[in-house]
Amino acid sequence: MFEPVATYVYASDPISQAGVVSGLRVQPGVRVVDEGSLDEAAVAVVVTDEVDAECIRVLRAVQRGGVPRTVLVARVLDEYTIVTAAEAGVSGLLRRAETTAQRLAEVVVRVEAGDGELPADLVGRLLGQLGRLQRQVLAPRGLSFSGLTDRETEVLRLVADGHDTSEIATTLCYSERTVKNVLHDVTTRLNLRNRSHAVAYAMREGLI
Repeated sequence: MFEPVATYVYASDPISQAGVVSGLRVQPGVRVVDEGSLDEAAVAVVVTDEVDAECIRVLRAVQRGGVPRTVLVARVLDEYTIVTAAEAGVSGLLRRAETTAQRLAEVVVRVEAGDGELPADLVGRLLGQLGRLQRQVLAPRGLSFSGLTDRETEVLRLVADGHDTSEIATTLCYSERTVKNVLHDVTTRLNLRNRSHAVAYAMREGLI
């Protein structure tokens, strides 16, 4: 049987707090819990005007309280908000002016299931930011969003295909020492045990 998602609500003002709690309590997909039952909550909803230092403090506080996922409802959402919210571990973003109780409940259920939520008009801006980051910061350093350089990716793909060190060196025109150094750097940086663990990690994360 479907269990309503235990949800904790925090708003920056008491009127918003009462309104959001009242609206969610009549939604079948969620069960509102109070601060005393914060450890039961699967999702926290934080309602604010702007994503400022106080908002970030609240987001981190509810996460420290054991709530695994958060939804942020803010009056102002822009590129800065996206980055700040992501750094604070937010799973869903909604604009206050566009959010009804039903819509919020639907997002809470999706976020609890592991999905994310972002206003459609901000997706393009986010992709633009990611593109600039790749071009201006990562690419000049030989990195990608995977955290692996092109050379590291090539070596791991060949390891995954069953090639040994000498075969990889021949294929890529590297010395065997270089291949060993590449594998050592990857396993050390990602805290992996050995080359097999590195390959398993890379495949699991979709990096190769």
